[in-house]
Amino acid sequence: MIREARLLAGLSQGELGARVGKDRAQIARWERGAVDPSFETLRQLVRACGFELNVSIGPADVDEAGEKVLRRKLRLSPQERFQEFLKASRK
Repeated sequence: MIREARLLAGLSQGELGARVGKDRAQIARWERGAVDPSFETLRQLVRACGFELNVSIGPADVDEAGEKVLRRKLRLSPQERFQEFLKASRK
């Protein structure tokens, strides 16, 4: 999601890092999925690209905490997120 927003905004990793006060290497680690940013950091990164982070979380299993659902959704590819959206909208 971070990489998608950055590329849509036409920013390099260094430029995005400068906007949020992080170095390019940290941006790269987040984009590779080596480290997960906090939700607030993710929101700042997406906003720095000129977008707003809108998250919709549907009902989860009783055993699954909201944060786990969010992290799972963030790991999906754009196509997978879109397919889940289409599936949910048919219900």
